[in-house]
Amino acid sequence: MRPDYEVPMQFLRTLFWVMLTVAAVVFSYRNWVKVEIQLWGGIVADAKLPVLLFGAFLLGLVPTYILHRASKWSLKRRADAAERSLAELRGLDPAAPPPPSGTLLPEPAIMPVPPAVS
Repeated sequence: MRPDYEVPMQFLRTLFWVMLTVAAVVFSYRNWVKVEIQLWGGIVADAKLPVLLFGAFLLGLVPTYILHRASKWSLKRRADAAERSLAELRGLDPAAPPPPSGTLLPEPAIMPVPPAVS
């Protein structure tokens, strides 16, 4: 079951992406002009401005995203190895499935509070 705050957050996330998409489309429509790019050796390339900006954005995003995913993968491998070694030290079977998430914990003991402590 989803927590109570997840549904409004999903709506806000969707609203953000819709607004960003609308802004990108309006920007592209109003700035659809041809831009000349001077390359090496006197080569001139023609590109539309929104396409050029999107390409520059991807040129910066893709290497950063690959680095992020690689470090996340590496950290996940290290965490899995640490969990396996901890399970071995505790004498548990690391290949055994974890206990179900709905397992109930014992109720905490109710301790009376003296009148002087508030």
